[in-house]
Formats: sequence, structure tokens, C-alpha cells
Amino acid sequence: MVSGVRLKGWVEVDGRRLSESEVGEILKESPSHASNFGGEFFLCWNGWMARDHFGIIPGDCPAGTIVCGGEVVGAVDLQPPASDLDRAIETAVRLRSDEGVVALSGGVDSALVAAIARRECVVVGVEGSHDRKRARAVADVLDLSLETAVIDPGRIEEALVSVLAALPRVTPVDASIAATLYFVAEWAEDHGHKRILAGQGADELFGGYARYLETKTLGDDLERDFRDLAVQAARDQAVAGLFGAYFSLPYLDVRVVRMAMAIPPEEKVRDGIRKRPLREVAARCMSTDIAYYEKKAMQYGSGVMREMKRLARRKGYRKVGDYLEEIG
Repeated sequence: MVSGVRLKGWVEVDGRRLSESEVGEILKESPSHASNFGGEFFLCWNGWMARDHFGIIPGDCPAGTIVCGGEVVGAVDLQPPASDLDRAIETAVRLRSDEGVVALSGGVDSALVAAIARRECVVVGVEGSHDRKRARAVADVLDLSLETAVIDPGRIEEALVSVLAALPRVTPVDASIAATLYFVAEWAEDHGHKRILAGQGADELFGGYARYLETKTLGDDLERDFRDLAVQAARDQAVAGLFGAYFSLPYLDVRVVRMAMAIPPEEKVRDGIRKRPLREVAARCMSTDIAYYEKKAMQYGSGVMREMKRLARRKGYRKVGDYLEEIG
């Protein structure tokens, strides 16, 4: 076995999870074999480093690279066999479902992950928030175990101060999402979870944003928003890292991404329905009421953005961005 191999996250080959010792044996044969690794990982061994294709796990080398002596010498570029979208999503979730908790907000993205994973779920939100009510309704229908982390509005500024120092980009939207995820990750740490399965990436891959209904450049918009996922992932993992956890993202599995990219943009947003291909997959394993439900974004559904606006007004600011500058 390669001496000193350090693995953050997890590695798979051909849909099979590998143990750390198995990873070491493969790398002993040739470091270039890391190019065939799937999963969510950052690896260090004998002066080499490698990181998963989309850079889900933070690390000291660029996403999707193999590095030796500080130089990029190869690419991590898993080539999974052809599949259909249903099977790709099922495989992606299954590979991540041996441990952890599912962040369930009640929308189709997290509901589909939760339905396949069959793990404990958690929802966060202020008292009376939309997400808490919706997640409970979904969990009851799907017979899922659901815990609730109630966000105390009096702690939101505390959360903001913590996350602002870690964010790669500070905007009101990024800060509000990060503050919401802060309470998810805090709950995960308190309950012994390091992995948090989440639905991030589905909107960008399948056309989930409301603005996609009006755009005349849907394909370009989807490409631009997909490129931005790297910054979003860095944001979310920075927040999770505050609590020794990480977000595991089935929709950013290479299999799912490649299947999604093969779907024409006009099929993703059609007849007034956003994320149509994903909803069709979901409707085959849950009620259409859940599969086609259109949910608020997490910063609104959790009530965090509303509380941030209240905090800004109390400090005398009309804009949340100005308030963030004061506390950041």
C-alpha cells in the first residue's frame, strides 16, 4: 500500500465504494489511476495530490487534477458507462447513502434524494417558516424520519458573522444561503454527522430558477449558472467546515451531470414547468404533488432572508448589503 495516503471524503470506481486501503493499493500500482476515480475526495500521498472532478471536497489542488511536486500532471476524469437519468440519480444517491443526514426542505430536489437515500432528514427554519411545514408534509407522505432545527432569529447575526469570514464571495443571497446552511451544519455536528446529503446543483442542471421561464437565452443562462456552481460549492463547504462536516451532492455526480447536459435546454423548461426532466424522474417514485411542487428558495423558505432584512432595518440600513459590510 502507498504509505501516508490521506483521504478526505470517499472514492468509487465503476459504482463501487473503495476503502482507504483499496485506494492506496491502486495508487501504489500507478498514481495515474486516480484519473478513473469517482466520488467526492481530496487525496494526498507521497508528494502527490488529487481532487474529485468537480472539486466538491476542498483541497490544496485544483478541481479535477492530479498534482505532483506542485505541478498538474493529470486529470481526474471518470468516464462512467452510458445510463439513463433515473439510474444515474439512483446510483449517485446510493453511493452517498451509507452514512449522514439529508437536508430536506420539501422541494423536489431534496425530496428525491431523501426518498432514495432513506436516511434521517433534517429541516431548518424559523418558527412558522414555509420549509418546516413543507418538509414535514413531504416526510409524512414518504415515511421519512425528520428532525427539525428551529432557527432562533436572535442567532442569525451570530451565524452571519461566522460565515462572512469564510465566504469566497459576499452578496446578500450568498450570505443568506450560507446562514441557513450554518444551522444545518451545526445540527449535523451536534448529532454526530459529518456528511450532509443535499440537493444543490439541480436548479442549474435542470432549469429550476423562475427567471428561466422568461429568458430568451436559456442555453447560455444554464451554462453560465453551471459554471458558477464551483463558487457555490466553495461557499457551502466553507460553512460546513466550520462544524467539521461537508455537503455531499448527488446531482453533481459525474453520471448525473453528463446525463443532464445531454438534455436539450428547451426540454428542461417547457410548458411553464421548470426542471421538467427531474420532476419526471421524481414522479416515478413519489406522488406528482411532491414531484411538481414549486418551492421557495431556501433563504426565503427558511425565513432567514426575512430576518436579515429586519436586522438591517434595525441597524438603520435600507440595503442588506450595507448591513453585511458593517458586520463582516
